[in-house]
Amino acid sequence: MDIDNRTISTSLMILSTIAVFYVMVVGQEFLVPLAVALMLWYVINAMSRSFVKLMPWADEPNWLSMVLSIITIGLFMALAVDMVQTNVLEVKAAIPKYRENFAGLSLKLSSMLPPSVLERMPNMGEVISGIKPAPVISGLTDTIVAMIGKISLVLIYVAFMLAEQGTFKKKIREMFPNQEKRDSVMSILSHAQEDIQTYLWIKTLTSGLTGVISYFVLRAVGVDFAVFWAFTIFMLNFIPTIGSIIATLFPAMLALIQFDTFGPFFIVLAAVGSIQIVVGNVLEPKLMGNTLNVSPFVVMMSLTLWGSIWGIAGAFLSVPITVILLIIFAHFEKTRYIAVLLSGDGSLKFAKHTQEQLEKID
Repeated sequence: MDIDNRTISTSLMILSTIAVFYVMVVGQEFLVPLAVALMLWYVINAMSRSFVKLMPWADEPNWLSMVLSIITIGLFMALAVDMVQTNVLEVKAAIPKYRENFAGLSLKLSSMLPPSVLERMPNMGEVISGIKPAPVISGLTDTIVAMIGKISLVLIYVAFMLAEQGTFKKKIREMFPNQEKRDSVMSILSHAQEDIQTYLWIKTLTSGLTGVISYFVLRAVGVDFAVFWAFTIFMLNFIPTIGSIIATLFPAMLALIQFDTFGPFFIVLAAVGSIQIVVGNVLEPKLMGNTLNVSPFVVMMSLTLWGSIWGIAGAFLSVPITVILLIIFAHFEKTRYIAVLLSGDGSLKFAKHTQEQLEKID
């Protein structure tokens, strides 16, 4: 009988997993904006908590701190969309110049190589003529238009989440009439939410810091579209490892074809790469306190998984989603073993208060 029950449970788990992945793939158009809205909602609440620290008269988030957070996020999003749209047009206009510089750079490189190597290389003229930037720019423009359309949907979701969060405590009160159990549940959920908000806020701050410092480096070197590349670096920092590499290579490659020489390329590559290493490997772990020690293997697996399901959007959301799942699993007894498997060394220091609260619920 136990074997039959175990078989049934395993079969149901497999079928449920297949069903969940099917829904995520089929419902991508609905779920991706919802996931982005959830992240944005957490960031707004985390920023609200930060604004409260600047208000001596307030002990917890209030309407003023929430309004300031919404205005800050709204201004950032409006500036980001306007900047991306403007830079796409400017890149279009600069493409002929870049192709010409690339041709000159290719000739210089050819003159530096021995004849035996050149014979094995393809004709550089053919390579240059084969570069067709128009489809890439067109695709980028379509992506931006789609992004703007989805931003409206994301903002609607966020507005409803902010409106609903005030009724959350009332719902918990109705679900758990017993005062002691209700307090324990609220404590667990409150700590889980604080951990999630802390992670997203620190990740946003460190990504923003990386983008700002990179902007000054790019401006000092004279790289075109420094603001655009700084914003791109900020966004790509939410993608682990691969995002940092791409964020370093893209502006460096632009410097290479813009200046028709190797000096600025190596400067940008070294400077932006160093910023990525210092912020990502020194500052960010220090701010996180090494409490959210997600396994590097799990990070790469989640990047592959979410990227294959939701494409580029999934790659951006992969680590935040994984960390949120880790935090939620760690705060409940039946799923705690999953959090241990997702962690780097099995330590769940950020959830050490949870066991006591779970015992009160039982």
